[in-house]
Amino acid sequence: MAFFFNKPGIASHFRSHSQKTEDSLSQSRRGFHIEPGPREKALLAEDPALKQFKSHKKGVWRIKRIGDVLTIVVVAGCCYEIYVRAVMREEARKQAKA
Repeated sequence: MAFFFNKPGIASHFRSHSQKTEDSLSQSRRGFHIEPGPREKALLAEDPALKQFKSHKKGVWRIKRIGDVLTIVVVAGCCYEIYVRAVMREEARKQAKA
């Protein structure tokens, strides 16, 4: 297997092939910048009828913060419970040996 990579022709073939595929993928992912037409602009415009359904940034921030705090509390509670059970098991082993 090693002698395949020692030959410069095969190694350069693999290198050039991988570079070609990377170039073609990067070109296909890159799009051309085109100004949106009137229909796209109308779709992207703010609709006053939908304003009442928009969430308020402060309210969303508070809910996220509460969720983060609750997650931390639950994880801490689980860690504490595991610690207590481990300590109780260790004490039970010590009492069983004595």
